[in-house]
Amino acid sequence: MQKIELEIIALSHSITQSNSYAVILGEVGGNRRLPIVIGGFEAQAIAVALENMHPSRPLTHDLMKNFMTSFDVQLQEVYICDLQEGIFYAKLVCFTANDTIEIDSRTSDAIALAVRFGCPIYVNNTILEQAGLENESSDKKINTVTSISSEPSNENDLSTLSIEALNELLNEVLEQEDYIRAIDIRDEIAKRNEQKKS
Repeated sequence: MQKIELEIIALSHSITQSNSYAVILGEVGGNRRLPIVIGGFEAQAIAVALENMHPSRPLTHDLMKNFMTSFDVQLQEVYICDLQEGIFYAKLVCFTANDTIEIDSRTSDAIALAVRFGCPIYVNNTILEQAGLENESSDKKINTVTSISSEPSNENDLSTLSIEALNELLNEVLEQEDYIRAIDIRDEIAKRNEQKKS
């Protein structure tokens, strides 16, 4: 059973299921991509960690990492080990000073924890052959996280707002803990600031 290392390439709206997202995992050193449909909460948890955002209160995955770290449990790797009826199954491979433990996990939760621990993500090669897609583009990385938004029309809405309105909106969505929308707003503000410098 050959294990293939993956990296997060992108988060985007799922084109197969409404109100869902897809995390796109890419084969390290290869062309294959593995799209996995996940829920909005899980997409937000992954996006927050990828963007190094710091919520005012810990999200569930932050709490889990804090708990594990407090008890000297380290996440060594995430292993996507099975695919049944379109559902991916994963294991958290954890180690302590005395033992290595495998814990069953939803794949989306496992990925959210992998980002927080900075550990590798692996997949069984058979699963990658079954569910993977060949990437014909030469670009290794797609636009990570910035392709994700809480509404498909966010970019158009944001382009009509002034910088002041964008800053106010950013504060509002941060208070509501809508970090996916906050990423879009932050990127729009950064784009406007870059345009001012030019």
